[in-house]
Amino acid sequence: MNVKLLKYTAEPELTAALAAKLCYASDATIDDLQRKIERGEQESFIEKIVRIGHHSVLEHVSFTFGVEGVSRTLTHQLVRHRIASYSQRSQRYVKHKDGFEYVLPDSIASNSEAEKEFVKLMENISNVYDKLIDLGVPAEDARYVLPNACETKIIITMNARELLHFFNVRCCNRAQWEIRRMAEMMLEECLKVAPAIFKYAGPNCVTDKCKEGDFTCGKASEVRKRYEELLRRYDRLN
Repeated sequence: MNVKLLKYTAEPELTAALAAKLCYASDATIDDLQRKIERGEQESFIEKIVRIGHHSVLEHVSFTFGVEGVSRTLTHQLVRHRIASYSQRSQRYVKHKDGFEYVLPDSIASNSEAEKEFVKLMENISNVYDKLIDLGVPAEDARYVLPNACETKIIITMNARELLHFFNVRCCNRAQWEIRRMAEMMLEECLKVAPAIFKYAGPNCVTDKCKEGDFTCGKASEVRKRYEELLRRYDRLN
């Protein structure tokens, strides 16, 4: 899996801080606010508005990621996050002739017999797909035999508010392993460029109690420690 931050709003924390300051400024102009706000102030102010839940100002900041080496299983889950934009490699127009890449789960790779069966099935599917194409079946119909494991590439754009929600849901241990891995990699990319915005990002148990009820993983302290270590890597943890 490869996750790359392709583009993001210039000076994301300044943009969000200006939007928030404007909400509370009685007579200052936008130019006044731009001149007055300093980096140290903007970071502490952003952390405050994120903590109190004034998240609408984060919608002015967006991030675009390029993701490859993931499965269709992952992207079927991903596109349920509707406040986002997606561009995915098409199976209608891109043929998978002569074999296709696929994602092999660790739980299968760690079992030699299971891996053997899995790989054999992928090869059989590939052969059937190739035969359908050779028989003149259009790619948009031949793709019906392709598995959820089929590798895909996707470009994702989300605003910072939606990303906080995305990380809250998908960084949780209860999330499926592949999308959780991607979410964690995306969060690391965000922390590199906007650490104040994402200081409290992650599953509920990082800053609050677990909300999974009977389905909790029971590892809240372990998860909290891991995220504290992550933040320390960016020298933003107080």
